[in-house]
Amino acid sequence: MADETLSDEELDEIYRGMVDSFIDRANELAETNSAENVGMALLYAASRFNAHVVSQHTETPEDYEKDIPRAREFFCDQYQRMLDENLEDYKSVFSKYANFMRPQ
Repeated sequence: MADETLSDEELDEIYRGMVDSFIDRANELAETNSAENVGMALLYAASRFNAHVVSQHTETPEDYEKDIPRAREFFCDQYQRMLDENLEDYKSVFSKYANFMRPQ
């Protein structure tokens, strides 16, 4: 199903499902790897995939080169906004999850 035919609510539900699936997989990986390494792997995977996404919107290497600064600004701004939002959200559940996540 093409994204253009979906409502905002449907797109949001799909988006949240994708996010949850990535987090579920990250939590699985964190069972046998450090959370820091899993987080860095997620960042690296996102950057690789987003470089691919940018390339899909261009026809020539020259166009791709021209799009890099705008793409970098967009993705950095989005990441900072999302990180700030999640850091703030985590404050309200810190006590609930802090002891759960720390090694006992």
